[in-house]
Amino acid sequence: MLQRKFLLSSFSVYNSDAINQFQRQSSMKKKYILEFILFTSYMLFAMSWVGAATFMKDIMQMTGMQSLTQASVLSTSLTFAKIIGTAIAAWTIVKFGIRNAFTVASILMCLSIVTPYAPNYPILLISRFLMGLGGALIIVYFNPIVYKYFEPSERAIVNGLNAIAFNVGTAIMMFGVPFFLSVFGSWQKTLLVISCASIVMLVVWLIFGKINLENNSNQNTAKIAAKYSFSDGLKDRFNWSFAFTYSGLLAFYIVLFTFYPKAGIVQTKQVILFGIIGAIIGMIYSNKTKKRIPVLRISGLIQVIAAFGLSFAGDNQLLATVSAAALGFFMFLPMPALVTYAQERPNTNSQQISVTFSLFWSLSYLVATVIPTIFAKIVDYNNGDYHTAFIFICTIEGTFLLGSLFLREHTNNGA
Repeated sequence: MLQRKFLLSSFSVYNSDAINQFQRQSSMKKKYILEFILFTSYMLFAMSWVGAATFMKDIMQMTGMQSLTQASVLSTSLTFAKIIGTAIAAWTIVKFGIRNAFTVASILMCLSIVTPYAPNYPILLISRFLMGLGGALIIVYFNPIVYKYFEPSERAIVNGLNAIAFNVGTAIMMFGVPFFLSVFGSWQKTLLVISCASIVMLVVWLIFGKINLENNSNQNTAKIAAKYSFSDGLKDRFNWSFAFTYSGLLAFYIVLFTFYPKAGIVQTKQVILFGIIGAIIGMIYSNKTKKRIPVLRISGLIQVIAAFGLSFAGDNQLLATVSAAALGFFMFLPMPALVTYAQERPNTNSQQISVTFSLFWSLSYLVATVIPTIFAKIVDYNNGDYHTAFIFICTIEGTFLLGSLFLREHTNNGA
């Protein structure tokens, strides 16, 4: 009798261990699938976005667009979509749950399929706005998902990957358009294939994206999460300092790719490529150390120097190229640390992170909408001379360094 009880007890323990091991393995596989979906979805969004800009002349001809003003309105609508989408992202998670919210955002991004065959300008404008809205939502959803499903020791790597998803998509289109045209035969089919790939990722999400950010085993955490609303986020000084730090960099980044080529500065490809390299090095560095602030401040200082170097290199192409490489590298080197820094706040949770990054992106995009307009006005005021405008935008880029001075190391770097 005792032997039978012992055997039953041993079998029960073995069975329990086997189940726990299976659950751990399943959870590990699931989080990597989730990251694959996050990264690939946003990379494809970037490819569609940049691809449309690349083929803008063809799109204008197809839809009957008569002026660059209409193209400008199209670009502006995407910017507003980013501001609106990032502002409401945290609310959509609370209202609909992360699975449904992400599904809707993915569907919106798949509306890129309308772009290559839009019959007229209004339909193109609406579809591009909704697509931009989807991309804006996704970029906020990254953070609570990473916080929930990845260990603190893994987050710097995952955050770094997500930070370069857009750059990777941009680089693929910048260098791969001739190849795509040779394979698919036309710009329309090229954009169509990219959109179909986005639809495939939506299907993959519907199959594997059965997730929930709530932690039912910890009711206290759930109560804290419910209390941290968008208005609470607006009152939180950290969120303003955090957004301020990045806003100037983002504004400079947009001006760099919009206006610098028109000023004869063509080293944008170096910024993209070295940005990817910088982010990869940043992942490795941030994964090996718990200190986040030093890399932010050092990178911020070098960013400003490199920005001025690129802007005022003149005919010195070597200086311009070196400055562009340094700028790209040190713009993205601190990104894994910056994003992980917000996820490591003491006593934080998924809802608080959602609100923080919702404000982070919406405020940053708001600044990045206003600053390029001011930059253009300065150029116009100076009769096409960029000198004063370059001083202005390089100074604005310095918010990364200035903002990092207001940030302090967390006393408890953990989940």
